[in-house]
Amino acid sequence: MLLVGNGRLVTRDPDNPYADEGCVAVKGAEIAEVGRTAALRAKYPDAEFVDAKGGLIMPGFINAHMHFYSTFSRGMTPPGAPSQNCGEVLERLWWRLDKALTLEDTYYSTMTAAIDAIKCGCTTMIDHHASPHAVTGSLREIAKATAAAGVRASLCYEVSERDGQTITDKGIRENVDFIDWAKAQKSPLLSGKLGLHASFTLGDKTLAKCREAMGDRTDGYHVHVAEGAVDEEDSVKKYGKRIVERFRDFGFTGPNSIFVHCIHVDENERAILKETGTAVVHNPESNMGNAVGAAKVLDFMKEGITLGLGTDGYLCDMIQSWRVGNALCKHSNGHPNVGWGELPAMLFENNAKIAERCFPVKLGRLKEGYAADVIVLDYLPPSEMNAGNVNGHLLFGASGRNVVTTIAAGRILMKDRKLTAIDREEVFAKARECAERVWKRL
Repeated sequence: MLLVGNGRLVTRDPDNPYADEGCVAVKGAEIAEVGRTAALRAKYPDAEFVDAKGGLIMPGFINAHMHFYSTFSRGMTPPGAPSQNCGEVLERLWWRLDKALTLEDTYYSTMTAAIDAIKCGCTTMIDHHASPHAVTGSLREIAKATAAAGVRASLCYEVSERDGQTITDKGIRENVDFIDWAKAQKSPLLSGKLGLHASFTLGDKTLAKCREAMGDRTDGYHVHVAEGAVDEEDSVKKYGKRIVERFRDFGFTGPNSIFVHCIHVDENERAILKETGTAVVHNPESNMGNAVGAAKVLDFMKEGITLGLGTDGYLCDMIQSWRVGNALCKHSNGHPNVGWGELPAMLFENNAKIAERCFPVKLGRLKEGYAADVIVLDYLPPSEMNAGNVNGHLLFGASGRNVVTTIAAGRILMKDRKLTAIDREEVFAKARECAERVWKRL
């Protein structure tokens, strides 16, 4: 038995949202009970106790769209002229980087990202991988790294036609092989989907192959949709239909699928997403950085589409993604009083809904029967904190770097800012060696 107490309890449970002097009792990989610290310590006198020291006790964060492999891009200057648009960013940066990756690089880029995630209190990530010259076995390398780190991960490989038919076919096979292998592991920390890059790099023959390869599997698809306007223009020109319509016709929509970005989808496409229960993930930092526009967050939320929040590999700090998303929502709508409710609902409610479709556990709340994903933030409020203003404190006063303790599935991954099972310096030293070789191969 493990107790995490002596802190302000932010449960995200609407029936019991907040408590001073709160405590969480953990048994195995699940939460056994929540209550007052004194009462639970008396009830479980022999339990290990993690002292929150007056800080915040919260559920672990969930990142609904991540690219572990992007870690090695930090500090990198791609060869050639600077990119002038999103298409050039893909061609001159990401498609050079992914082709330079080996299986070893894939492992260490994942390990460094997982460490960053743990330090930011992120315990669950839904990742989208690409390494065209090291496809086979790449997802198992990522799974090996996330297992060593102790975080929960849903993985897929990015199928694309941009590197030739042989690599396309390898990508399809890597996805379905991994989906089956992950199921055989029977781990609540691991699952798979079939990953697709985007409509403009995938012809109908390839989409048909993907659908055929999935057979009767219901794990769903993870794909970038209408990130840039050119993606929609390409779909209409080549296939006479918009992207969401095209993907629906191939059977890719549905509650287990994740459509990322969806900046340039229209009203009819949003209706399809709603009707099919397809999840959408918004990535504000990436969209701003690539200058592709702003997703219609208010429309998605008003129409009842399950809209989550991701980072697209930019970072692992979900509070920062929330903060930027909040500002972008206000800026793009020209109104300072929007986004207050939508963004935290995306992060704390919808991300949990999306992740629960990937894993056989209940996520996102400190409540009996939920996964024991618990974090502690070193945050002392300078003004009154209560159930009604917790989000304001987090949005304007905290970041992932306030996290001091991270627990995933009942396992303490970091305590008092010290990793418990990973040598950070050793991992990052090895990652720098790998990154140096990757940069030379660009």
